[in-house]
Amino acid sequence: MAEERGRGRRNRDREEEQSEIVDKLVGINRVAKTVKGGKNFGFAALVVVGDQKGRAGFGKGKAREVPEAIRKATEEAKRNMVRIPLREGRTLHHDGKGRWGAGKVVLRAAPPGTGVIAGGPMRAVMEVLGVHDVVGKSLGSSNPYNMVRATFDALKEQASPRTVASKRGLKVQDVVGRRTDGASEAGVVEA
Repeated sequence: MAEERGRGRRNRDREEEQSEIVDKLVGINRVAKTVKGGKNFGFAALVVVGDQKGRAGFGKGKAREVPEAIRKATEEAKRNMVRIPLREGRTLHHDGKGRWGAGKVVLRAAPPGTGVIAGGPMRAVMEVLGVHDVVGKSLGSSNPYNMVRATFDALKEQASPRTVASKRGLKVQDVVGRRTDGASEAGVVEA
């Protein structure tokens, strides 16, 4: 009896978590398989999902019908979600570069009020991730699959001051303080 109650609560929590997830369709392609009798047409979908609080993922799905392809892609994206640390819940901690195949992207942290300055697939990833202020530039391939993967590659580089401090065995103030001190010292030229 107690197990059933516990399991029910776990399922309810999972349903609440799933209801908060936002998904965006990035691209859909008609694909064809040539067979003896002609061509079999299907659809390939690319979807990004996120909770707009620092978790996001992407997935792709293929099926004979568009809704089924989107459903498969969404399920895969939910399974492949990763957590990205955000500064103040609105922007990135630092600039980052990502690459996947011929797709290259550059992401830059931005001050409040900037908005999401990024195109197509990159914008979709940032919106589902919950980033409100960022500047992104795609260099290279405009293929949505490569751009999404390159964007996630750049996001996986992100490290919060807390994680950097724990790796180095320092306090968070030491890491953040050094960042601001280093910027001021770089401008000073000693005679």
